[in-house]
Amino acid sequence: MSDENKYLLEVRDLKQHFNISSGLFSSKKLKAVDGVSFAIKEGETLGLVGESGCGKTTVGRSILHLYEPTSGEVYYDGQLIKGKKAVNEMRKKVQMVFQDPYSSLDPRMTVADIIGEPLDIHKLYKTKAERDERIKELLKTVGLNTEHASRYAHEFSGGQRQRIGIARALAVNPKCIICDEPVSALDVSIQAQIINMFEELQDSLGLTYLFIAHDLLVVKHISDRIAVMYLGHIVEMGPANEIYNHPTHPYSISLLSAVPIPDPDYAKSHKRIVLEGDVPSPLNMPSGCPFRTRCPRATEQCAQELPPLKEIAPDHFCACWNL
Repeated sequence: MSDENKYLLEVRDLKQHFNISSGLFSSKKLKAVDGVSFAIKEGETLGLVGESGCGKTTVGRSILHLYEPTSGEVYYDGQLIKGKKAVNEMRKKVQMVFQDPYSSLDPRMTVADIIGEPLDIHKLYKTKAERDERIKELLKTVGLNTEHASRYAHEFSGGQRQRIGIARALAVNPKCIICDEPVSALDVSIQAQIINMFEELQDSLGLTYLFIAHDLLVVKHISDRIAVMYLGHIVEMGPANEIYNHPTHPYSISLLSAVPIPDPDYAKSHKRIVLEGDVPSPLNMPSGCPFRTRCPRATEQCAQELPPLKEIAPDHFCACWNL
C-alpha cells in the first residue's frame, strides 16, 4: 500500500457487547457496537454521526481499550493492537478528548497537574523544569495563559475547560485524537472557537481525527468523510459533501432532513422526514436490518438478513437492500 493510501487507524468488525442483568440469575446481551469497520488515513478527519445511544462513544472508547472489545481488531499504523504493552504504546499516539469538560477534569488537581499527568505516566521529561516548560507551551497552544497553570478546573468556563482537556490530549504528541462530542456541552458561540482550534491544530501538527458528534452541521464543517451509525451498525459512509448532498440510506436522508437551514424558501421546499415509531432497544434488537422497524422501504428480506455495507459510488458505501 502506497503512503498516500496508508491507513493510520483501522477498525475491523468491532463488537462491544455488555451483559446486563435482567433478573436474579439471568442477564441479557446489550449489543452497543455490533460489527463496525472503518479506516482513517493520516491527516484525515472521519466524522461519526448518529442519534444518542447508537454506540458512537462506545466505538471511541473501545478503540482505546477503555472498554475491552468483545471481538474485532484495531490496527494502528499497520500494527494489530493486542495485549497491554501494545495498548499502552498506542495510547502515546492516540488520545481522547471527552464530551463533558465538567466531569472529565479532576476538581482536586491544578491545571498543571491535569496537563502534566500524561507526561508523568509516559515519562516524557527529564527534569521538573522541562515538565513545567512543556505545560506552559501546551497552554499557549490551546489559547490559555501560562498563569492559569496553578488554578483549579472549577475556576474556568466550559470552553476553557475543554481547552484544558485538549492540552492534556496533546501532551504526549499524539498523531491521532478521538474527539467524543467535544463541543456538544458548550454554548454555540464557544463551539465555533473550539472547532476552529481543532482545525488549526490539525494543520499545524498534522493530526488525524475521529470526530464523534450528533450535530451534522459541525461534522460536515470539520470532516473529510462521514460515517452514519444506527443501533451499533454503520449504515452509510462516504465523502462529507457526498453524504450531505446525496444521502442514500433512508436513515441518513431523515437525519439530514432535520438539519435546520437558515433559508425560509429552502425550508418550505424541503419537507422534514419524520420517522415512524421509536428506536428499538439494543437489548431486543430486531432481526435483519436494525433500521427496518422504522424504514418506509422495508421488505421481507430486510427482516431476514442484515444488509452488507457495499460500495454504491466511488468511496461511498451504504447498507440497504432496497437501493
